[in-house]
Amino acid sequence: MDVSRPRSRKPAAALDVLDEQAWLDSTADAARRVVRALPLGAGRDVLHGVWLGHPVHPALVQLPIGAWTAAGVLDLLPGHGRAAALFVGLGLASAAPAALAGWVDWAEQRPRQARTGLVHAAANLAAVVTYEGSLVARLRGRPLLGRLLGFGGLALATAGGVVGGHLAYRQAAGSNHAEAVPVVASQEWCPVGPDGDFPVGVPVRRMAGEVPVVLVRQDDGEVYALADRCSHLDGPLHQGEIEDGCIVCPWHGSRFRLADGENIAGPATAPQPHFESRIRGDGQVEVRMASG
Repeated sequence: MDVSRPRSRKPAAALDVLDEQAWLDSTADAARRVVRALPLGAGRDVLHGVWLGHPVHPALVQLPIGAWTAAGVLDLLPGHGRAAALFVGLGLASAAPAALAGWVDWAEQRPRQARTGLVHAAANLAAVVTYEGSLVARLRGRPLLGRLLGFGGLALATAGGVVGGHLAYRQAAGSNHAEAVPVVASQEWCPVGPDGDFPVGVPVRRMAGEVPVVLVRQDDGEVYALADRCSHLDGPLHQGEIEDGCIVCPWHGSRFRLADGENIAGPATAPQPHFESRIRGDGQVEVRMASG
């Protein structure tokens, strides 16, 4: 095998070009401001999927994609035009909440991810517009045009899904960025510094073996320790604020309870790995990965 010969580029490598399109940043900035300004209140965390433990957007897209796929199958069969139109309409109705959840997640992503996300959204918007045209054509008695537009919409939605998969799996948007901590963290007690290094209410970063941790002493004297890199997008928690027994990520505002790492508010949907702590007789603070 001649390894010196250039290999053909994989489709994923071609999709990597999307996150290099810096000209999309101005559009992304404007769209991000609009999404963040939406008066969603507690509904924002619902749309993030904090209650579910992972982003809810992938689950919501199953209904429009499933409905449009069913419409495409029915369009291949004679005598099922009315049923196909029903599924097209169902897909359009269910696309709105799926899109809203996607936009809420997208507004808290890194610039390179946001560029790819805009292309993903554009493909899905084109699919929605095409399916709207398909439904109108069907209702106006033009079934052939309706079927053609339906197949076009399905192709666009599939392209959007490919880009969305690239965003989720290649660029790790929506992934738990702290998932590896329990695997690489030591189960043995690790010294992280003398007791005097940890003033009340001040986050302090230390290394517990190979894992960076943030330690916070509370008013009761207890020293709490969490993995320092935020599970959402690796934000440095030691630069965050302490509020009501939680540490707030300085990047996107996720809130984690110091006592156990539970995520109280998003956009993070995964809890923060937490560590047990103790103070030795010589005043040295030690931590180890919490079990369970």
